[in-house]
Amino acid sequence: MTSEAKALPVRTQKEIGWLKAIKPHAELIAAIISGLLILTGWLFSHNGEQAAAVTSYLLSFVIGGFAKAKEGIEETIAEKKLNVELLMILAAIGSAIIGYWAEGAILIFIFALSGALETYTMNKSQKEISSLMDIQPEEAWLVSDGDERRVHVSSLSIGDVILVKPGERIPVDGSVVKGHTTIDEAAITGESIPVSKQQDAEVFAGTVNLTGSVYVEVTKPSSETLFQKIIDLVQSAQSEKSPSQLFIERFEGTYVKIVLAIVALMMFLPHFLLGWSWTETFYRAMVLLVVASPCALVASIMPATLSAISNGARRGILFKGGVHLENLSHIKAIAFDKTGTLTKGAPEVTDVVVRDDLSVDDLLAAAASIESQSNHPLAQSIVRYAEKHQIPYSAPDQLEDVAGWGVKGIALGKEWKIGKADFVGKEAAHSFYRGVAKQLAASGKTTVFVEDDQGIAAVIALKDLIREETKQALELLQQEGIHTVMLTGDNEMTAKAIAEEAGIDTFIAECLPKHKVDHLKGLIDDYGTVAMVGDGINDAPALATANVGIAMGEGSDVALETADIVLMKNDLPKIAEAIRLSKKMQRIVKQNVIFSITVIMLLIISNFLQAVDLPFGVIGHEGSTILVILNGLRLLKAE
Repeated sequence: MTSEAKALPVRTQKEIGWLKAIKPHAELIAAIISGLLILTGWLFSHNGEQAAAVTSYLLSFVIGGFAKAKEGIEETIAEKKLNVELLMILAAIGSAIIGYWAEGAILIFIFALSGALETYTMNKSQKEISSLMDIQPEEAWLVSDGDERRVHVSSLSIGDVILVKPGERIPVDGSVVKGHTTIDEAAITGESIPVSKQQDAEVFAGTVNLTGSVYVEVTKPSSETLFQKIIDLVQSAQSEKSPSQLFIERFEGTYVKIVLAIVALMMFLPHFLLGWSWTETFYRAMVLLVVASPCALVASIMPATLSAISNGARRGILFKGGVHLENLSHIKAIAFDKTGTLTKGAPEVTDVVVRDDLSVDDLLAAAASIESQSNHPLAQSIVRYAEKHQIPYSAPDQLEDVAGWGVKGIALGKEWKIGKADFVGKEAAHSFYRGVAKQLAASGKTTVFVEDDQGIAAVIALKDLIREETKQALELLQQEGIHTVMLTGDNEMTAKAIAEEAGIDTFIAECLPKHKVDHLKGLIDDYGTVAMVGDGINDAPALATANVGIAMGEGSDVALETADIVLMKNDLPKIAEAIRLSKKMQRIVKQNVIFSITVIMLLIISNFLQAVDLPFGVIGHEGSTILVILNGLRLLKAE
């Protein structure tokens, strides 16, 4: 809060806070008030109080139509082209001129409500950028002449050396010049297994330093880090308009021009060509303006869309807007992130192979004893496995953490070493138990070796297991004729094993966020409309690039904000349900559009033939609106 704000009275500060809170919802509040005024006007009219009814309708015009009228006029002046906003306002005014205040007010109300919902969706879509900014550190420990001082990351230059302590996020891209540690790079690569870092190893901004302190030499300014590029990719992808948006904009301009041109001609040509009186000519022009207004067309889409969105919410599928629901029906291919999406996102022990003279329980007791003192994710997985199988363990008598390699300590009266193959002896590790480690690695598993005073004692395999519902979800999508693809930061061998186990059509391994975006653009070129399913920060650019981004509900805030659709319960089979719901909505929308256009055309023709008066024109126009709304509401109960 600024010093000026702090100086204000408490009451004034509360009022300012209240105004800020309601400002994003101003259009929606205006639309609701407009609707209430319409109801009030109808009650007055029903009781014979016409003056009060007209006043209420007039207030509904002003309150509900102000924002859209301002937007329409400003856009017309700025872009020098007419728009639907302007046409709707003129149609409402036209209905009022000939005495039909209620119809004009209802027209304003429907359009104002639609605009409020569009504004709400746009505001929500901007939040992911601030979420990304919150994750990127703003300060770093700069090391200079043996001293450490806290500085802003923007002041760092290439060649500076910074200190990154355990538990901190790395503030810039760089390379390790001193120290050993383990880093969680899931924010960048999506890989669930932390990576050991030693001297000369490359590190990325936004990743988490887990175990040891390291000195890092800055190799890129803060504005050019890989993490910053993720932010730029999200912004760039969201600024691109979809083909359907461009088509709607072109249709809008053409429709408004045609209607206004015909109304303008109707105001004088029939008088000279058909001998109509000036009163009849103006009357027919106003009737045309009312019946040609796209009220039914607007109602053809919005109620059906909102009904489908409500239906999806009850099933645990959150749609962020109608356009995403519409695009979902055109999906030809879906790309999946692996970690946390197709898999559980955390390594679990799958195999324990021990030497013949040892028992599995004794081996796990010793391993859990030593690993219980480590915060490495693999160590924690081994401890959880021992606890799950009710194997007792105690603190080790002695422990030494060998950064980047593993741990060694004394437990159960013996010295043990647990870690990589190179740590316990590469040749012995690979030859243990007829090369079982190689077989385990070939199936996409991470291997940890255990050594005692007799040599290699065991190999423990861990894997990020596939979710139970993954296979079912992929089968349902393939039944819909959708091609499935896995994009992962894993190596080729691990990715292949996961893809085969899950039953996915194709996979692309070793993907950084930039690669995911490039591959996704290639899929869009090949298949047309493509969805992306992910849960991590690294998935945000791909989610934004895809025609439809789908996030797992338990994923990162950035993924949730960037995505167009969120699976609130991480239930992958819901994707197929969402696609079926989208296709049903599209069928209903097409029915509504064809019906509403047909009614509008019949009313226009009848008006030219002088076969319909204004009351019947309004009944036909508003009646078609009610019918398409009711048809759309069927989606509330869609199975």
